[in-house]
Amino acid sequence: MTTVNMLEAKTQLSKLVEAVESGAEAEIIIARNGKPAARIVPIAEKRLEPRRLGLAEGKYDPIDWDEWDRTSVEIAKIMQEGDIFPPGKGDDDASSS
Repeated sequence: MTTVNMLEAKTQLSKLVEAVESGAEAEIIIARNGKPAARIVPIAEKRLEPRRLGLAEGKYDPIDWDEWDRTSVEIAKIMQEGDIFPPGKGDDDASSS
């Protein structure tokens, strides 16, 4: 583990990063007034694990798309004709009624 002061880190930053990237140094500590303030470490490459598809298969009832469509029509009708969204001042729909 190498420790460098702030001024040296500013002037030698490229070399310090290169040393960490190449593996010559595992980490480099940057000190301010003799106290550790920051650490330069290599970024570990994120290993992507294969995704498992179908984890919820069989846990839920299949979607009945015909029922879905009927429900969507019912909801639209309630919104247009019901009291959920009554027309008010300034609404575009208020002028047509």
